[in-house]
Amino acid sequence: MTDKNPWEDMMRQAQEMAKAFPAMDAFSPKGFEAMMGVLPKDMMEAFFGNKMNPDGLDAKTRLLLTLAGLVMQGAQNEVAVRQTVRHAVESGAHKQQIIETIGQMSAFAGIPAMQRAMTLAQEVLDDDRQEGDA
Repeated sequence: MTDKNPWEDMMRQAQEMAKAFPAMDAFSPKGFEAMMGVLPKDMMEAFFGNKMNPDGLDAKTRLLLTLAGLVMQGAQNEVAVRQTVRHAVESGAHKQQIIETIGQMSAFAGIPAMQRAMTLAQEVLDDDRQEGDA
């Protein structure tokens, strides 16, 4: 019988393998997120909006619903929350609509999830305001 934990061995091997990739030294999650970009509003409407289904939801509404769902999951996926806020703004959502969507979820997801999502959304909204001022 061995005292070695197979999980620890697997993690050690994965870390060694990651060190072998030269680009991993410079990898930054924030840098990767910045490369993702935002779809233009017309493209979002075509793919996710009501262009093909005129009686369906528009892209802005779909993105606000997606944001609500991410808050319901505890706002654990920071990148997804920030990207959804960016896309919601691009699709025409106003700051107040984003805040109300997140705030509404406090009754269902709890205050900590709402606060976390609000912090992440505020990062995006502050970035957008700074870019608009420049």
